[in-house]
Amino acid sequence: MLQRSDLPDIDIERQLNALAKEVGRLRKSAATRGSALYEDAGDTLSDYYGGLSDFVASNLPRLRKRAKAFEATASNHPAVAAAVGLVVIGLVASLFWKGRAEPEPAPRRRRSR
Repeated sequence: MLQRSDLPDIDIERQLNALAKEVGRLRKSAATRGSALYEDAGDTLSDYYGGLSDFVASNLPRLRKRAKAFEATASNHPAVAAAVGLVVIGLVASLFWKGRAEPEPAPRRRRSR
């Protein structure tokens, strides 16, 4: 026969079992949603890659023509080409150093009186 002291233990066990079942359902639901999102992301990336490859393929002759013109200009004016190259390298380097800047110190807190 059950005593009064045993009733809370049975109730806790029932609650734990119900919670374990709910956690199992939530895990299954999360796994299903995660796999669906993973498939969608793969499809989206595939579409982006296809669009990018089409864009590059359609513009490749024009890019080659501009590259040949740039090469001719650089050959005719090497000092200007070197200066432009140094400016570009400086800009890229400044972007990297800017990202490594030290964080700002935390603001001082006012002391209560």
